Amino acid sequence: MVQNSPRPKVAPAEQAQGQGGLDSFFEITKRGSSLAAEIRGGLVTFFSMAYIIALNPIIIGTTADKNGNLISGLPIAVEGNIDITMGQVAAATALIAGIMTILMGLVGRFPIALATGLGLNAVAAYSLAPNMTWPQVMGLIVWEGVIITILVLTGFRKAVFSAVPKGLRTAISVGIGLFIGLIGLVDAGFVRKPSGGGTTPVELGVAGQLLGWPIFCFIVGLILLIVLYVRRVKGSMLIAIIVTTVLSVVVEAIVKTGSAMVHPTGWSLNVPGLDKLASGWGLPDLGLLGRVDLFGAFSGGPKVWITVVLTILALMLADFFDSMGTIVAVGQQGGLLAENGNPPRTQQILLVDSVAAIAGGLGSVSSNTSYIESASGVGEGARTGFASVVTGLLFVVSMFIAPVVGVVPSEAVAPVLVVVGFLMLQQVRDIDWTKLEIALPAFFMVTLMAFTYSITVGIGAGFLVYLLIKSVLGKAKEVHPLLWVVGGLFLIYFAQGVLLNWIG
Repeated sequence: MVQNSPRPKVAPAEQAQGQGGLDSFFEITKRGSSLAAEIRGGLVTFFSMAYIIALNPIIIGTTADKNGNLISGLPIAVEGNIDITMGQVAAATALIAGIMTILMGLVGRFPIALATGLGLNAVAAYSLAPNMTWPQVMGLIVWEGVIITILVLTGFRKAVFSAVPKGLRTAISVGIGLFIGLIGLVDAGFVRKPSGGGTTPVELGVAGQLLGWPIFCFIVGLILLIVLYVRRVKGSMLIAIIVTTVLSVVVEAIVKTGSAMVHPTGWSLNVPGLDKLASGWGLPDLGLLGRVDLFGAFSGGPKVWITVVLTILALMLADFFDSMGTIVAVGQQGGLLAENGNPPRTQQILLVDSVAAIAGGLGSVSSNTSYIESASGVGEGARTGFASVVTGLLFVVSMFIAPVVGVVPSEAVAPVLVVVGFLMLQQVRDIDWTKLEIALPAFFMVTLMAFTYSITVGIGAGFLVYLLIKSVLGKAKEVHPLLWVVGGLFLIYFAQGVLLNWIG
């Protein structure tokens, strides 16, 4: 296997813990890991992405469809219905994420966790729901997942995965490293959009100043993590999350900062506070499961059909290449890729990821996809699917202990994302910057992933530039035929706005 990043040293006594059937099934010792490292990695991955349990309800649980109904079927105009719906979305989000992540651990045996895809859920809430009913929206997501699953079963998705030149795969990982670092800085409020417009697209803190106790907690957490990591303290990322969370709870109890939605110097996502532990307990409400209309969105004639097809294509490409980029990046981060650049059990990994889209639609929580935050768990030592099983079980349990999850603010997790971004960026040395047919596409991949906040856009732009340069140099025959097909699909993807306007 190609070693792209150093693995943490595992003591013989720690390795011995993994001997037996569990070790053999997950290949824990073979991949240079241990049960303790896998559990730590699974915990870090969970806390790095647990925000989705709180964020997904805000996105799809508060938006009405064309009939004025919430995703629960309750009318948005009636007081209290939003709270009921958000509780249902949170429970279903945790359940589907848990099931699919456990499935990834058992079938794909790879340290990647899955949950509702950010971006995909926003498309569902803000682009699709205003024009159709929520069950119809989820029906489209199911169809998108079915199509991707068929592509996996026919070998097409794996073939595309293998057709991408190694240099571009590395660029995907580097781009995601820059992207995930930016996500961490934005989640902490350290980098944000200027309020009231401003002269730049982003700025430091609030109006160019590092103001507010949440940013202070983030900086303390980042400094702590850097110190622990460079001193090679085992469990450094998990320790940093716990310590920063405790600090955040104490700070909020004293100064009462509140949410950033109320005050710009407030907490970005979760407001930490032990008062959350006093409410919200009980059996989860799973009333959203199965609220799907598979055919309703196709009614309305040829123009509607074309619009629906383009919508499914856009969802499919976003899901397809976001996942591909995530799998490559996590594999490279953990030194888990073979000489051909593929992770072990590629077909099984892709199959679980594809089925997750279907599950997200059937669960009415939007398409589930592989999370790049999984790299944080790999950075902590996770190398096998056992870490995914740990993360998945935590998601399932979180349905019942949502108040505990809600105590951890994004500012406590953001330092981990920043450091993991640094670790992934180190792979930039493996790109041949003297070879323009790789270097230029790599540049567009790396920069556009971060600057457009989209893995799909970065990959698509890089592919198209690669095809352009190969054609100009008279090397078109060197390009794998599947990449020309993918290039054509990306042209449609980037032109979808013009096409939809033209259709009217």
